[in-house]
Amino acid sequence: MNEKIEELFQREHDNPRIWLRVASERLSLLRYVFLVQIEDGIPDADQRSCLEYADAVLIGWPDEHADDVYDLDKDQLNEVRHDITVMEERVPVFRKQEQEGRIADLSDSLVAITGCVAQVRRAYQPGFPLPTYSEIRRVVQEEWNADMERIDPDRVNPSAEQMREEAKSENEENASEARREGEQA
Repeated sequence: MNEKIEELFQREHDNPRIWLRVASERLSLLRYVFLVQIEDGIPDADQRSCLEYADAVLIGWPDEHADDVYDLDKDQLNEVRHDITVMEERVPVFRKQEQEGRIADLSDSLVAITGCVAQVRRAYQPGFPLPTYSEIRRVVQEEWNADMERIDPDRVNPSAEQMREEAKSENEENASEARREGEQA
């Protein structure tokens, strides 16, 4: 974990809402790095989904002093610290993938980091509706398929195996989020 975050862990007792700002700033920066990496080509459905997911989590991001931002109890703050730690542990991996030009892996890392940031936002702003990556991915894939069908109708139809994998992934993500929300309740 970088020294700046460790320093913030030490000083958070003065402002436990600081993690809201840290998470949004980190995601904004990494989203921009990802965008720069893919800007030379036409983003595929995965790349578009990653960007849309980050955008959905960042849209309307509240100021840490806003009225609709909740103060957290000790357990909730520990969860946020955990999410920040996981996010920060992913950053060196993200940087290495960027340096190596591994766009598919970079996409996966951005989704994981965005998921951590979404959890931080859910903690501080539980009433704000955040879509899951699976929901965004499904919509973007439908849009992508429609676009591709206009270009080449034979390339669009996914295989039954692809459809099963997407449904399985969505079910796992929904179950994970339900468990996490149950723990926070």
